[in-house]
Amino acid sequence: MADAERQPITLEGLDLAALVASRVCHDVISPVGAIVNGLELMEDGADEATTELALDLIRKSARTASARLQFCRIAFGAAGSAGSAIDTRDAHQVAANFINDERTTVDWHVPAAFLPKNRVKLLLNLVVLGQACIPRGGTIKVEMTGEGDAAGFQLTVVGLNVRTPPHAMELISGIPANEQGTIDAHAIQPYYTGQLARAAGMTVSIVKDGDQVLLAAQ
Repeated sequence: MADAERQPITLEGLDLAALVASRVCHDVISPVGAIVNGLELMEDGADEATTELALDLIRKSARTASARLQFCRIAFGAAGSAGSAIDTRDAHQVAANFINDERTTVDWHVPAAFLPKNRVKLLLNLVVLGQACIPRGGTIKVEMTGEGDAAGFQLTVVGLNVRTPPHAMELISGIPANEQGTIDAHAIQPYYTGQLARAAGMTVSIVKDGDQVLLAAQ
C-alpha cells in the first residue's frame, strides 16, 4: 500500500494508554533489572571487592531509574491537573538527567518560564526524538522561539552519523509506518508527539541539514 493510501492511525484511549505504558516500562526496566542483579550478587555472599562493585552498580542504576521515571512523569504523564502549566526549569532538569551521559549532552537555551503543559510535554518528546537522531551520541541544542503561550521550539542535533528517525514524520502525522496500518510500543513515541503537537495547536518538522538534524515545533 502506498504511503498516500494509508489511513490515519486510530487508537482507542485504552490502546494508547497501554502503548505509552509499554514505552515507559521499556525505559525503566533495564536499570531496575540491574539493581536486582546487584542485590543478588550481594545476597550470594560475595567478597568485599565484589560487594563494592555490586553497590556501585546499584547506585548508578538507581540514579538512572529515578531520572527516567521523573522524565517520563512529565513527558508522558499528567504532571499536574488539566490546564496546568509546567516550569521550563523542571523540564531542563529532567531532560538533562535523562539524556546527559558519556556520549550525549543537552545544551539548554530555554528561558525560565511557566508554559502550558502540552507545550512542555511536546518539548520533552522532541528531545527524545533528538536523541534518536544520534544513536552514537552527540549534542542536542534546545532553544525557544517566541514567547509565552505562543512559544515554539527548535532543536539542533549534531553527532556522528546523525540521521532522521525512521518513519518519524509519518508517525507524527498519524500515518502508520507499515502496510498493516498498525502501531506498536516502539513507534508510539513519535505518534504521541504528533498528538501533543495537535493538542497544543502546533506543527512539528524534522529536517536533515548536512551534518545536523533540525527539529522544530511552531
